Amino acid sequence: MAKWTPRHEAPEPLEGPVVATITGGTILWFVLFLVQLPFYGWFDDHGHTWWLWTCLAGGGLGLIGVWYVRKRDAAIKRAAARREDALDG
Repeated sequence: MAKWTPRHEAPEPLEGPVVATITGGTILWFVLFLVQLPFYGWFDDHGHTWWLWTCLAGGGLGLIGVWYVRKRDAAIKRAAARREDALDG
């Protein structure tokens, strides 16, 4: 059986408000954790405490993601400024 390979190039990745998107998702994970926290007893009785810890882990990983995308955004802006300076001078 032959392997299928595409006959066209992949499109460029979409750039958007990455920092805002990751920040919003991180806030959402923490809000979901806080909303579920008062019901910890119910989750524990039914064996669903992993729902709470998943939300907390999502929020924690989101904080790492916010740090990462802010650094990435700053690096992209620095590179663009260097390119512009090289073209001007």
